[in-house]
Amino acid sequence: MTPTLVVRGATVFPGDGPALLGDVAVMDGRIGWVRQGGSDEAVPAADVVDATGLMLCPGFIDLHAHSALSPFDDPLQRPKLAQGFTTEVICPDGLGPAPVTRDRWRERRDYLRPLEGDGPETWPWETVDEYLAALDATRPATSLVPSIGHGAVRDVVVGSENRQPTSQELRAMRAEVRVGVEAGARMLSFGLVYLPGAHAATDELVAFAEEAGRAGIPIVPHVRNEGAGLLEAIGEMIDVARRAGAALHVSHLKSLDERLLGPLLELLDEAADDLPLSFDQYPYGAGSTLLAGVLPGWAQEGGAAATLARLGRLDDRRRIARDIADGLSGWENLLGTLGADRIVIADAAPPNEGAVGRTLAELADGGDAVAAVLDLLLGSELDVTMVLHYADDDAVREVARHRLQLVGSDGIFGTRPHPRLWGTSARFLGRLVLREGLLPVEEAVARLTARPAALLGLADRGRIATGLRADLVLLDPDRFLDTATYDDPCRPPDGVAGVWVAGECVWRGGASTGARPGGVVR
Repeated sequence: MTPTLVVRGATVFPGDGPALLGDVAVMDGRIGWVRQGGSDEAVPAADVVDATGLMLCPGFIDLHAHSALSPFDDPLQRPKLAQGFTTEVICPDGLGPAPVTRDRWRERRDYLRPLEGDGPETWPWETVDEYLAALDATRPATSLVPSIGHGAVRDVVVGSENRQPTSQELRAMRAEVRVGVEAGARMLSFGLVYLPGAHAATDELVAFAEEAGRAGIPIVPHVRNEGAGLLEAIGEMIDVARRAGAALHVSHLKSLDERLLGPLLELLDEAADDLPLSFDQYPYGAGSTLLAGVLPGWAQEGGAAATLARLGRLDDRRRIARDIADGLSGWENLLGTLGADRIVIADAAPPNEGAVGRTLAELADGGDAVAAVLDLLLGSELDVTMVLHYADDDAVREVARHRLQLVGSDGIFGTRPHPRLWGTSARFLGRLVLREGLLPVEEAVARLTARPAALLGLADRGRIATGLRADLVLLDPDRFLDTATYDDPCRPPDGVAGVWVAGECVWRGGASTGARPGGVVR
């Protein structure tokens, strides 16, 4: 068979071992052969790429992607292709467009909108299988690996109420998890700061995790607290995983209190002695999420309409302000912990577009920051996201060098997104590794490719080897670097010479080719 692509003279990082100098051929969407040392012999091919001085890697895998609805708007997934991500894991944080009931899909859409976008004008699905079929029909450029979300399942069975499920409801929720796994979910995600997932007690989490253990998929939590209660929150999920017999993969590991970072990593190291354990990281000292996340849990109960009603009532506004000032036991309290000058508005729905790029302190203009937050949320009907600055670069490096670290962008689409949407892989591999030498290059490549593929049970990708899927990234190691900043976040990295999904070129010359060979991975 004549190759459709031959990459010649590259430094090939196979994903699971040391680099080699050689040629790689692609045939019928898969790796046809790898020839170490290369050859001057002419090889007929539809596309021959001279890769002298360049590094060829397996396609990168984004373990934490808020791309569950974005392909309905832009199936090309440009921010991901631009940095070499060819596979994305969707529906993290216990959230997801499905399962959903016909009478609650608008409420689900409104809650997810700041993180995931709208999706189609009307949602034609209820089940996970129906949603994935609709998503696949968008013909996305990247491969999308679904998770089943605890919060989405709880919302369907229990609703938004803050109560524990009955035994019958718990059985129904476990059945929904099994249905999600049968539809193709390769992770069970939890979002224990998002509603209604935050209402769950530990025993409920164990019951869900038991289904993951039986299916052989990892549990993937956004833990309850990343501030003062971080160690207890991580300890809870370690306990859940052990009791359920499931692997544990912690989402976007970080500490809002840098004093806890050392003890946190020690806790994970100890747990990993007898538990399959890993975590992902976006390599920045700032996070991004819903601005509504600064509200105490009681203020968010009952869904968007109930929250908006509270924001308009003077007594409730005063209570929210007191809770932020004084704190509540077990509550993360982002605004109280970080302060108004370290929280920046990333996106805001009309009529508050002018708030984008400003800190909460600037919005308050010397006045009450809490009142400014409540007014902004009320005026934009909760459709506001924020960037939270919590750590310095040394803390980022300490997490990035840890042996259990993998990579997830946690990229949220929007007017002025966190730069991680466009820059995660280039900041990790390009800046921290190729520039600074934080890790051996082959180790960093493995964390972006072979190891996440193994975690997901994707035996067909993550390595450059004969017969495997030809997801490939060709980089100039002297130029590969993130250029996205907090002030100018929608800039693609430099140094990406080409990206291929299933052997088809999707990115070249700094732009999408328009090809859309990806789809939902079942």
